[in-house]
Formats: sequence, C-alpha cells, structure tokens
Amino acid sequence: MRVRPTGPILPPSNIQGNALMVVIAIMSFLACLTLGSVSMVRSTAASWESQISREITIQIKPDDGLDMDATLKKARDLALSFVGTKEGTIMDDAATARLLEPWLGTGLDLKELPVPRLIIITIDERHPPDFAAMRNLLKTEVPQAFLDDHRTWVDRLVSMAHTTVLIGTGVLILVFTAMILTVIFATRGALSGNRHIVEVLHFVGAESAFVATEFQKHFLKISLKGSAAGGALAALLFATAGFWQSQTRATPETDQATALFGTFTIDFMGYLGILATIIVIALLTTLTARFTVMRTIDEIDLIRSDPARSDGLPGS
Repeated sequence: MRVRPTGPILPPSNIQGNALMVVIAIMSFLACLTLGSVSMVRSTAASWESQISREITIQIKPDDGLDMDATLKKARDLALSFVGTKEGTIMDDAATARLLEPWLGTGLDLKELPVPRLIIITIDERHPPDFAAMRNLLKTEVPQAFLDDHRTWVDRLVSMAHTTVLIGTGVLILVFTAMILTVIFATRGALSGNRHIVEVLHFVGAESAFVATEFQKHFLKISLKGSAAGGALAALLFATAGFWQSQTRATPETDQATALFGTFTIDFMGYLGILATIIVIALLTTLTARFTVMRTIDEIDLIRSDPARSDGLPGS
C-alpha cells in the first residue's frame, strides 16, 4: 500500500510570508551593518592607540655650529641605552621633506631652513622605558633635544575612541530594539492572516503543541531566509569595501578615507557578530510565532467556553 505524501499545513509562500521575509531581511541588514561599523571603529581606534603608544619621538632643533648628523646619532644611542627601547630610526632629509610637502611644497632645501630633525624610537608597550630619566639625560647631554612620548595624544585618542564606541554602541542598541519590535509585530501580523488555519486545526482535534510546532517550523524557515539574506548582504558590503580599499591604496581618495575611518574591513569577531545576529533574529521570530499561536488557541478555547467574551478579543 502506497501512502500519499502529505502537503504542508501552511502554504509555503504567501503575501504575508513574503512581506515578513523582506522586513526581516531589511532589519537584519541594518543591524549587521551597525554591528560591523561599531566593530570597525573599535578595531581602528585600538590600532591607532597601539601605533602611537609604541613609538616616541626625539626632536633635534637646529642650532648655530651644531653638527646635526652627529647629534642625531648621539641622541639615538642615548635613547637606545634604556631598557624598554627596541630600535631607533633617524628620519633623513627626504623623509623630512615629504612631511613638509603639504605646507611648503616640493623641492625644499632643508639646509636653508631651520627645520627640526626627528628620531623615531620604537618601545616595548608592555615594559616601556623610564621617560622622565630619558628626558633628563637627553636634556643634559643634548640640550637641543626634545622628547615627545605622545602621552597627550594617546589620552585624547583614547577618550575619542571610547566616546565613539559608546555612541556606536548606543546606536546599535537602538537599531536592535527597533529590529526586535519590528520583527515581533511583523510576525504577529503575518500570523493574523493565518488565524483561520489555527482555528480549523484546533477544531478538528489537533493538539496545541502540534499546531504551534508546525507554525514554528514555517516561520523559522522564513526568518532564516530573511536574516541570512540581510546578514550576507552586510558581510558582502564590508568585504567589497575592504577589497576596494586594498586595491586602491596610495591614492588621494583612499588615503583620506583611511585617515578618517581607518580600514573598512572587520575582524573575525565582527563576522561572528553578524552570524549571531542572524541566529537571534531567527530565534526571535520562531518564539514569537509559537507564543502567538498558543495565545490564539487560548482565545479560541475562551470563546468556545463563553461566546459573550469574543467582543473583547482581537481578531475575533
């Protein structure tokens, strides 16, 4: 005896389901886009802070009768004598001229201008040197030297980074709140169009758990399709922006964008957050569908026990 396969209780595709899928996809895209942006800002701020905190600068001011080359080497050797320093780099005339090009143009002759020379010292971030002792020694041995440990810039950068991340987190919370409310109301709206199916199944004797499970499976598929589409689109946007930035380096547009926003790529935790957002949206839609179906069945039982109460129930 051949058993005919049964069809789905709910129609696989209808107007309410398609509309819900589009709403979920849009809210998933916005939530993942905001999450990725906050992750990108946090990573960029941490990179800026790390780059500044692992370098110090020694500035040698020009003076009459000063042998600049010898003074630069002496200051570098004095700085490297301290525990916590790794290497020192003396910026040559060409590198110094490139720093001044935006203001003074090209073709500079640094010997004719009183331009300070710089020494970049790389330090150990975990075990930094004694900056006060280094500053005093340089002041004694090389009076023209000035040590800048970038502490002021680091403090300002940390404050700016924390403020930016805090604002981004606030926006992320608002977006997730709007997403949750939108998904809940959209799911309830889609279920209201299938209320008659719940009533028929309940009247023919189907158990409440069975009906709720069938609706739960149906809306789980819809939510997974919508949230996966929105999350994948957001991840593709970040990947495309990162690829474009890597292919257009050393151009004025890309340099300005990198200086303002950092890299447009997000790390592994950012993509993991997008995946978590997709899962949360799917679970949220599924639980909303189950609770709504169970509530609908309770309303039906309430009406059957006392038809006079149907006037105060929604959708009856």
